[in-house]
This record gives sequence, structure tokens and C-alpha cells, in this order.
Amino acid sequence: MEDKSLMFHIGPIWFDGTVTLMTAITCIIVFALVFVCTRNLQMKPKGKQNFIEWIIDFIKGILSENLPSKEINNFHLLSVTLFLFVFVANEIGLVTKIVTRNEITFWKSPTADPFVTLTLALMMIALTHYFGVKTFGLKGYIKNSYFKPVSFLLPIKIIEEFTNVITLGLRLYGNIFAGEVLLGLIANMMNQIGWLSLPLVIPLEMVWIGFSLFIGAIQAYVFVTLSMVFMSHKIEAEH
Repeated sequence: MEDKSLMFHIGPIWFDGTVTLMTAITCIIVFALVFVCTRNLQMKPKGKQNFIEWIIDFIKGILSENLPSKEINNFHLLSVTLFLFVFVANEIGLVTKIVTRNEITFWKSPTADPFVTLTLALMMIALTHYFGVKTFGLKGYIKNSYFKPVSFLLPIKIIEEFTNVITLGLRLYGNIFAGEVLLGLIANMMNQIGWLSLPLVIPLEMVWIGFSLFIGAIQAYVFVTLSMVFMSHKIEAEH
């Protein structure tokens, strides 16, 4: 049976309460993680400070491969925040799931919802346009992004703007949603077959949770990497 979300409305506008709740929890976890790891910073880092510095250096490595060196510091904080949010959002619904008797889901990954991932993708693509205009000016940005290296590629480049949003958002959604669905199917084996399936269900569930956690981390890396690739296309001069 298909899971249902907790819905609520403010005036005529309806909201997905489950996604709203999980997005808020994701933001709280990210804030708490950074807050705890950056308290009492020392010149010789250890423990939690080592962890957050490793993440920062890891993201800087992604940026150094995709952006001009002079632009790395400009997008470092954005990329670290984006990576942590997508990573936590991917993993939070894979560890456990809370569903009521009437099939209302209270706990799942926000990124298992296409509206969340497409919104994230749209925000990142919109930022690439903003920083492109900021770098070259409106006229220079249009010329650099759509009429170089040759002007007859204009229709393809316009279509590409839409496909970038769709592919960036749906790639993330598809991987996380599929992971949650398969975890649910494995768990339902026990309901269908009974306790005799327990020796099979538990190992399968543990293996798939581990694999899904790995995929969630990879998808956070891919999302940030592609976002910065799209950004570089807008802020670097085409030749």
C-alpha cells in the first residue's frame, strides 16, 4: 500500500507536512553538527574539529577541479552547506521509517520527494545565472553563455537550461526514492511471510541499508559536483 504524507494547509495552500518536518529536522541536524564541531577551535585540530575540517577540505577539492582558482573561496561556504544538507537529507530516511497504522508516513528522506530535489536543482541553476550576470553583466552574460563559441548553438543551450534542472533534480530523487522503496519491500517480506522470514529479512535489510547509505553519500557528492560544473559554465569566459 502506498504511504501517505501528513498534509496541512494555510488558507487555500496545502503543504506536505512530512516533507516540511523532515526538511526542518535536516536543517537542525546540519546546524547542530557544524555548531558542535566548530566550538573551541584549536591550532592543532583533533576529534570533531578534524571531522569538520576534513569535510571542508573535501569540498574544496571538488571546487578546485571544477572552478577557476580565484573563484574557489567565493563558492566554498555555499558548497559545504549544500553538501551537508543533501547528505543528511539523503541518509535521514534510510536509517529508519515511521509509519502509522493508517499508512501516514512521519519520517522519510526529504530528497525522496521530487518537489524537494527539483526545487534544490532550480535554486542552484538560478544561482548560476545570478553569478553569471554578476561576473559579466547582463549583456556580457547572454553573449558568453548563449552565443559562444558559435551563435547557432543558441536553441540547444536554451534547451540545456531546462534539462540541467530536470537531470540534476531527478537523478537525486530517483536514487534516494528507490533506496527507500526497496527497504520497505524487504521489511514487508516479514509481514507477508511471517517470522520464518526473519533470518533472511534482517541480513538483507542491513546490507541494503549500508548500500543505500553509501549511495546517499555518493549522490550528495554528485549533486555538489554537477552544481559547480554548471556554475563554472556561467562564470568562465567561453572561447
